[in-house]
Amino acid sequence: MDTAATPKKKKFKLKMPGAFTILFFLTVISVMLTWCVPAGSYSKLQYTGGHLQETTSLGQKKTLPATQKTLDRLNVKIDIKQFTSGAISKPVSIPNTYRRLKQHPAKLYTIFTSMVEGTMQATDIMIFIFVLGGLIGVVKESGAFESGLMSLTKKTKGHEFILVFLVAILLVLGGTLCGIEEEAVAFYPILVPIFIAMGYDSIVCVGAIFLASSVGTTFSTINPFSVVIASNAAGTTFTQGLLGRVIGLIVAAVCLVGYLYWYSSKVKANPEFSYSYEDKQKFDKMWSVVSDEEKDLTFTFKKKITLTMFACAFPIMIWGVMAKGWVFPQMASSFLAIAITLMFINCFGKDGLGETGIVDAFVKGSSGLVGVSLIIGLARGINMVLNNGYISDTILYVSSELVSHMNGVFFILMMMMIFFVLGFIVPSSSGLAVLAMPIMAPLADTVHIPRYIVVTAYQFGQYAMLFLAPTGLVMATLQMLDMKYSHWLRFVWPVVVFVLVFGGALLVTEVLIAG
Repeated sequence: MDTAATPKKKKFKLKMPGAFTILFFLTVISVMLTWCVPAGSYSKLQYTGGHLQETTSLGQKKTLPATQKTLDRLNVKIDIKQFTSGAISKPVSIPNTYRRLKQHPAKLYTIFTSMVEGTMQATDIMIFIFVLGGLIGVVKESGAFESGLMSLTKKTKGHEFILVFLVAILLVLGGTLCGIEEEAVAFYPILVPIFIAMGYDSIVCVGAIFLASSVGTTFSTINPFSVVIASNAAGTTFTQGLLGRVIGLIVAAVCLVGYLYWYSSKVKANPEFSYSYEDKQKFDKMWSVVSDEEKDLTFTFKKKITLTMFACAFPIMIWGVMAKGWVFPQMASSFLAIAITLMFINCFGKDGLGETGIVDAFVKGSSGLVGVSLIIGLARGINMVLNNGYISDTILYVSSELVSHMNGVFFILMMMMIFFVLGFIVPSSSGLAVLAMPIMAPLADTVHIPRYIVVTAYQFGQYAMLFLAPTGLVMATLQMLDMKYSHWLRFVWPVVVFVLVFGGALLVTEVLIAG
C-alpha cells in the first residue's frame, strides 16, 4: 500500500470567538439571568447637597442629617467624614435592609439597548483612547518611532529583558499606589514595537503592562480606588494590615518577574514556543514600525523632540493621577495638548507633513482604536443589565448568609471566593467596595476577626477574577493587540492560581495571628 499517496487528515482546531462575540453572548446570558435569579435590593445611602440621602429598595428617598448618629442608627460603621470629605461618593449599601422585589426581567431588545447605553457611559475613557490614538498616529507618521527604535535596540542588544523588568516594576508600583489599570492602555503603543524589535511576542507585551499593573492593584497598599475606599466602607483604616500587603506585594512582584523572565527567555530562544505564535506574523505586521527599508531612519533633532514629548506624556499622566486626582477628561486634555503641539512641529519645515497630512495622521490613529473603545462600552452594558435586573444585591445577600457565623479560617477563604465571583458581576473595584463592604465587613465581627482582613480578601478575590473576566479590562486589552482570549488564558491561569493560593495563605495567617 502506498502510504505516501494517503492524504493526511486535517487536524480539527476549535477557534476561539473574538472579543465582540464573547461580550455579545455574555449580554444575552445576563438578560436571561434577570428572568431566573430572584430580584432584590438593599437600601442605599449617599451624601449629596450637605445631607445624607437614603434610597430604599422600593425607590423611596429620605433626607437624613449628615451626622455620625445617623450612621450609627443605620448600623453603617463608617466615619461620617468619609462621606462629607468626598472620599466615598457612590451609594453605600445599608446592612440588614435587603428586600425581595418584584422580578425585573429584561426585555429582548435590552440586549441591544444595553450595548448602546453602556457605550454612552464609557464616553470618558473612549475619548481618552481616541486622543491617545491620534497622538500615536502623529508620532508614527513623523518617523520618530522608527528612528528611536533603531537607536534603542542597538543599545540594549543582549540585555533586552532589562526593559521588560523595568516596565513591569513601574506598573506594579503604579497599580499598588494609585490603581493604574485603564490608564495602562496608553503604554502599549510606545512599548509594543520595542518588545517586537527585541524578539518578544504579544504575551510578553500584555504581561509586562496589563498583568503587572493588575498584580500591583491586587496587592494594593495605598491605592485610593481599592484598599482605601474599601477600608473606609468597612469602617476601618487602610493602614491596618498594611505590613501584610507590603510583604505580599514584594513576593508577588518577584514571582511575576520570574514568570515573565522564564516565558520571555523561552520565546527569545525559540519563537515557536510562543503561546500566540500562530498570530505572530499578523501581530508583527500590525505593531512593527519599521516596514520600509528605504525610509530615512536618521534620528534628527525634530524626531528626538517629537519622541521626547511623546514619552513625557506618560509621566505627566501618572503625576496628574497621583498628585492632582486627574480622571479621563483631564488625561485626554493633556494628551491632546501634546498632540496638537507635535502636529505644529511636524507640519512645517523640511520633511514637514503639511496640514492635510498631519490631520489625516491624527484621524487615522484615532480610528485604529475604535474597536478597543467599543469593547469597553459593551462590557459596561453587561453590568447595566445585571444592575437593572436587581440581581447583584441578591447574589450579595445570599453570599453574606452563606458565610455568616463560620469558623474564622473557613470564613475568610469563603469570603475570598465570594469576592472572586462578585468580581465578574461588579468589575469596578470602588463600585464593589461600597456595595459589598458595609454588608460583608460586619460579618467579620461575628467570627471575631478584624475587618481589615475582609478588605484584603476582597482585593485578592476580585482581582484574581479580573485577570480573566471579559466584563473587565481584559477584552479591551486583547482587542487592542488583536490577541485571542484562549492564548491569554493559557498564560495567565498560573497567576490566578498563585493569587488564590498565596493570597489564601496570607489571609489564613492573618486570621491565626489575630486570633
